[in-house]
Amino acid sequence: MTTSKPRRFTFLLLERFTMLPFSGVIEALRLANRAAGKTLYEWRLVGPQGDVAHCSNGTGMVLDAGLEDLSSFGERATPRGDQVVIVCGGIDVRKEATKPVLNWLRRQERGGAIIGAVCTGAWVLAEAGLLDDRRATIHWENHDGFAEAFPDVDLYRSVFVNDGNRITAAGGTSSIDLILHLISEDHGEALVTQIADQMLHTAIRSDQDDQRLSIPTRIGVRHPRLSEVIARMEANLEEPISPAKLAADAGMSTRQLERLFRRYLNRSPKRYYMETRLARARNLLMQTQMSMIEVALASGFSSPSHFSKCYRARYGSTPYRERGTGGA
Repeated sequence: MTTSKPRRFTFLLLERFTMLPFSGVIEALRLANRAAGKTLYEWRLVGPQGDVAHCSNGTGMVLDAGLEDLSSFGERATPRGDQVVIVCGGIDVRKEATKPVLNWLRRQERGGAIIGAVCTGAWVLAEAGLLDDRRATIHWENHDGFAEAFPDVDLYRSVFVNDGNRITAAGGTSSIDLILHLISEDHGEALVTQIADQMLHTAIRSDQDDQRLSIPTRIGVRHPRLSEVIARMEANLEEPISPAKLAADAGMSTRQLERLFRRYLNRSPKRYYMETRLARARNLLMQTQMSMIEVALASGFSSPSHFSKCYRARYGSTPYRERGTGGA
């Protein structure tokens, strides 16, 4: 989409938003203007509080307007899709999904704006009903809770998703990949190459790239069969697979599997699997309103008492006490 008029971005900065995804997008837009030698993009910062929004790192960001004051860029009419609204989320994002915020987003959507989100901002879009039956992504740490809370959203684990007039980036540097994708659609690959070069962003990812590092990189071990077993564990948390079957499917004995885990990860396969399931349970506790029994079942525990016992052994607190201490 090559246009003679600047495309306009409105960044909705929710309290305790994550700075990196926001700064990645706005810096890419600035560099696009610089590289082109003219204003291709304009932007403003708005927030529910109207004066300052605070990042999760404590930094205050001065806003251009509150949600009630949106005159900003001038009074001239713009084509549908020329306006882009990006919700920047972070810590405790559920608390930021207030009625004024949700209603404002719905109004922007009805006005023809492209609606997007970075990091946990997708949670607010989903609360507003703007991601129903749409493709989207969210940070991997929030994926399980989001999937449970919003079953009507077609959730992906890719770094970003472009679903027409809905755009989402998972967080971190994925926002750079998303905005470079949009700039490429607007003004071509040559401009994007210049921007990426300036940002030292040497590997531009596509919407087919996964958010997380590969299993060998994450665990610091390059062993094909170990990676295969861990991948199966991560894909089967709700209904755990026995070590014997994991070993057999990987073409080894249970004893060999045990030695493999002890050698490279200093724990048994059973313990590693348990820690992975408990990590999922902790995310669900912090990010959803699921009952304890629902969290337990979703993490592969058939008994709430067994779940509570294992959870306390791992985290030093019962799931009942820990609920409410964190956010999405």
